[in-house]
Amino acid sequence: MTTSKQQIITFKADPQLAEAIRRLPNASEFIRHAILSAMKHSCPLCQGTGILSPSQMEHWKRFAQDHPLEECDHCHALHVVCSCDGTHDEDDPHAAH
Repeated sequence: MTTSKQQIITFKADPQLAEAIRRLPNASEFIRHAILSAMKHSCPLCQGTGILSPSQMEHWKRFAQDHPLEECDHCHALHVVCSCDGTHDEDDPHAAH
């Protein structure tokens, strides 16, 4: 059985962040979890950069014409709604079925 060797990755942090990380009981585990969580929850369109390219923005503008953003009445999160057929997302966890 082959086991992969863990690698050390470093990054720069301002003094306040560095101190906060040093105070964590298991900084490595916290950082691993935070990075994996951020990668898993990143925007599929901008891929976590927070910026759309001009081409992506044109595609978004066309899509957004029939897919407006609405605020959820229950959790107040913004979400995309398809207005093409006049119905809301059937998979909405807050929708009454």
